[in-house]
Amino acid sequence: MDEDKKNILIIEDEQSIAELERDYLEISGFSVDIASDGDTGLQKALEGDYALIILDLMLPGKDGFQVCKEVREMKDIPIIIVSARKDDIDKIRGLGLGADDYVTKPFSASEMVARVKAHMARYARLVGSGREESGVIEIHGLKIDPSARRVFVNGEERTFTTKEFDLLYFLASHPNHVYTKAELFKEIWKMDSVGDIATVTVHIKKIREKIEMDSAKPQYIETIWGVGYRFKV
Repeated sequence: MDEDKKNILIIEDEQSIAELERDYLEISGFSVDIASDGDTGLQKALEGDYALIILDLMLPGKDGFQVCKEVREMKDIPIIIVSARKDDIDKIRGLGLGADDYVTKPFSASEMVARVKAHMARYARLVGSGREESGVIEIHGLKIDPSARRVFVNGEERTFTTKEFDLLYFLASHPNHVYTKAELFKEIWKMDSVGDIATVTVHIKKIREKIEMDSAKPQYIETIWGVGYRFKV
């Protein structure tokens, strides 16, 4: 992705909310497209060249969960879910499908712009020419290649989202160091957690499903109860 590209897609059926988001983003220098239903939004997301997607959950046609799932299967760009649904199960499901963030309505438009900028800046750093400078990490059958952003388990490649790879690589780069969920959220998402600890938990679960022989008895990422996580060597 071109680091200077600032095209945003908003998939939102409430016109007043979509227009408010659009106005604040355009004032901040972004160009914005709006889709008011899930089917149109998915088509635009897959065919367009967007830097980030803001996605409502309750949509006519395909719901936000399905749109998120299908976009993530084809593209690796930041997705911010916006929803009036406050249940943790919805947040966990959305993040588990590959969303990068979950914002609950009502929200401050300026907060949304700040989150958009944070996710886009993070992504630009990851895909830019100066990615990670460290070398490949290999341990106990796990191989993490930061320059190619590829992960292999016993020679078999596993597919990771941007944040899943970032989190795995960060932990593996600091073996035996215990990090709290808040520390990991701030390091990977570049924001204070403000109650979003579930984000880290969901991403650790997804990583374990991909690299562990038995995710209930993890070989690589260990839970330190009451504290956080560490990568074991």
